[in-house]
Amino acid sequence: MSQEKAAYADDAEIDDELDALPSEADIDETITNLEANGFEVVVVDTAEDALDTLQSHIPAGASVMNGHSTTLEEIGFDDYLSDGDHEWESLPDQIWSIDDDADRQAARRDSQTADYFLGSVNGIAQTGELVAADRSGSRIGAYPFAASNVVIVSGINKIVPTLSDALDRLETVAYPLENERAKEAYGVESAIAKQLIFRQELDEGRTTVLLIRDDLGY
Repeated sequence: MSQEKAAYADDAEIDDELDALPSEADIDETITNLEANGFEVVVVDTAEDALDTLQSHIPAGASVMNGHSTTLEEIGFDDYLSDGDHEWESLPDQIWSIDDDADRQAARRDSQTADYFLGSVNGIAQTGELVAADRSGSRIGAYPFAASNVVIVSGINKIVPTLSDALDRLETVAYPLENERAKEAYGVESAIAKQLIFRQELDEGRTTVLLIRDDLGY
């Protein structure tokens, strides 16, 4: 089932002002402040460029896990991780091959310590903070500490002026869209149950923010 925004946009009321593409000056300020807060930043023009960057960024032999992310689906990373020609250890494939529910849940928890954990966020403040939330926590649990390396992949439409705006974007853009997806996919409403404000990365080189000059994800 597709996670793409277009599939749910007609049924969700969102704040379009917090989902607009920023100016070049705003992008530059965001990069400067993210880097000042300890994040590595890579900027690419297209979804295809983003996938190429990830292919070259993750070394052979690494264990790789992806959190639930519309952006990763849109750039083709989810399919590539499962079916692509790479030399990584695909943890999602291992997890979903487990029949026992308890064993599969244990494997999902273990996957938070992957060599490379990829996902996205719901808001990026120009002041250099990242905001993300999840219902279960499986998408964001690896970000603060567990994974050896984290790669945050995001369209530039998630850039907003302040941390307060990023928190508002979570409530007024990301949640309405995700809620519609959850109702269709699972038959239940979503919830902003677990929330993360990622203000700084203190471990040099651990967390990379890959910005795509496109409108992607929630």
